[in-house]
Amino acid sequence: MVIAGEASGDLLAAELIAALQEKLPKATFFGAGGSRMAATGMELAVDLTQHSVIGITEVMKKLVQFRRLFRQLLDLAIQRQPDVVIGVDYGGFNLRFAHAIKEHYRNNPFSKWNPKIIQFVSPQVWASRPGRADQLAADCDLLLSIFPFEKNWYAARVPQLRVEFVGHPMVQRMQEAKLRERQQSANATVLLLPGSRKGELQRHLPPMLKAWAMVQEKMPMATAKMVLPNEKMSQILFWHLARLLPLKVRLAGPPGLTETQGMMKKIFPNMEIQIGALSQALAESDVALAKTGTVTMECAFAGVPTVTLYKTSWLTYQIARRIVTVKSLTMPNLLAGESVYPEFIQSEATPENISRAALGLLQEPARRQKIKRQLSQIIASLGESGATERAAASILSLFPS
Repeated sequence: MVIAGEASGDLLAAELIAALQEKLPKATFFGAGGSRMAATGMELAVDLTQHSVIGITEVMKKLVQFRRLFRQLLDLAIQRQPDVVIGVDYGGFNLRFAHAIKEHYRNNPFSKWNPKIIQFVSPQVWASRPGRADQLAADCDLLLSIFPFEKNWYAARVPQLRVEFVGHPMVQRMQEAKLRERQQSANATVLLLPGSRKGELQRHLPPMLKAWAMVQEKMPMATAKMVLPNEKMSQILFWHLARLLPLKVRLAGPPGLTETQGMMKKIFPNMEIQIGALSQALAESDVALAKTGTVTMECAFAGVPTVTLYKTSWLTYQIARRIVTVKSLTMPNLLAGESVYPEFIQSEATPENISRAALGLLQEPARRQKIKRQLSQIIASLGESGATERAAASILSLFPS
């Protein structure tokens, strides 16, 4: 049984399933995730990627729905009794699910079903709520880490938890993409990456688009591209753009990508929209504006200097600022131990701050080159390609033949 809940986790889980299928061609897979996992032949009981949210406020709005999905998957696990339950990222959900599985076994002393529990990608317990490490140690048989510092962190806190650093899956993805080194021309290209969730787009589009307008005032020949994960997200963009026009917009049905592209050209003639294919877009960009999260690592792998930002609800931010202990929310900065990427969180994520930082990167070649060198050092620390193959081997090592 495999459970992932976001677009990035869906891809990572699909890669892991494929690696396990090569080693265990007769194994069957079922669980929750998204279209990429389903494409491997896995039986998709629930599409969790359709319910992806982040933050206390957003989770509370869907609490009843999440409880129903959780119960549905737990009942399915108890009914099917898989040999292994693998949680891929999605820590808030998967840690609770692992605990529920183990509690079911502990409360049923005559049950022979006691599956191995694996968590692939460590929850960021080193950044906030470190007590969750004790829960991981109590419920998980194996934690597969993708960042090198995590194994030592866990060893110092919960040495009884088996942790394996398998490397970062993006190493192989980026090698396969064969990203080329881009030489910036007078017509600089700025990449906008507002996020993959509805709430993220709604909060990040206003400052990002205004920041781009300010950049274009200073660099009229510059162009921009916005990458969205799917066409559904382009509908959110369409209605945001429509509010910027003085005329009312009427459509016979939901706006498609063509309508959104047309709306974008009316307001920002030098910007286009792209669905997916992020690697290609990164290879063609000089600077990116990106929300904090997994995408900043993709920018780092591509060697693209990036301005990062994040905005959330007031309540979520007030809670987070009291429990988060790391100095940055941008993973490349954490791995480097310094501010490689300029970062703006909550009230600091203003169009003025973002555009100023972006122009600094665009207009200072020496600074861009320094950032590229720093990014190369960061990527070198993440191991060689083959992370999912090593993860699969570690999982199978729990079952000695």
